[in-house]
Amino acid sequence: MSHHHHHDDHCGHEAHAHDHDEPGGHKDNLYVRIDRPNVVALNADKEGPEVIKPWDKRLDEEVFIESDADDQLILRVPFTGSVKLRAVLLKTGPADQTPSKVLLFANENNLDFSDAADKKPTQEFAVAQGREVGEYSVMPAKFSNLTSITLFFPASQGADTTRIYYVGFLGSWSERKENPVITVYEAQANLADHEKVRGTEGNFSAPQS
Repeated sequence: MSHHHHHDDHCGHEAHAHDHDEPGGHKDNLYVRIDRPNVVALNADKEGPEVIKPWDKRLDEEVFIESDADDQLILRVPFTGSVKLRAVLLKTGPADQTPSKVLLFANENNLDFSDAADKKPTQEFAVAQGREVGEYSVMPAKFSNLTSITLFFPASQGADTTRIYYVGFLGSWSERKENPVITVYEAQANLADHEKVRGTEGNFSAPQS
């Protein structure tokens, strides 16, 4: 496994060279964009942030959260900005403690178990058993302006409890405010609007109104 050295964080200058061959690697891993102190787990033996781990800890099995009263579990994950999600990463189990599926809800900040049972998820996936991290590619259009995501695990694959070791997210992130790029675009857009209004005045009297 010696060729995996470059995953270490200290060689950030190398990251751009490996964009394409590190599907779950640093470039689009949203770990640093998760508002970890405000991650909440419902019906769990811990708070929730424990399973939001850095990429290099994704296979760690010492720290996990487990469902409490039954095998249902909800994890609410807020982001520090606006996220365009590409995939959800999960390490669960072992064996029949693996959830049967995961239901994803975009921007549902206060979802609880009664809501989750009634509401249609934004997307859902069957979860396979295994010791590796599973990557679940979402429909980007449905998760393109994400400020939080809620993961609902409705049942285990037979055990009394569901266990989650690692939850990660791949995608791109943008700040919600004070982003100079947005300011530039706005200035250009306004300019174009003014020109259009002047140039078309009297020609087309806005038929769509």
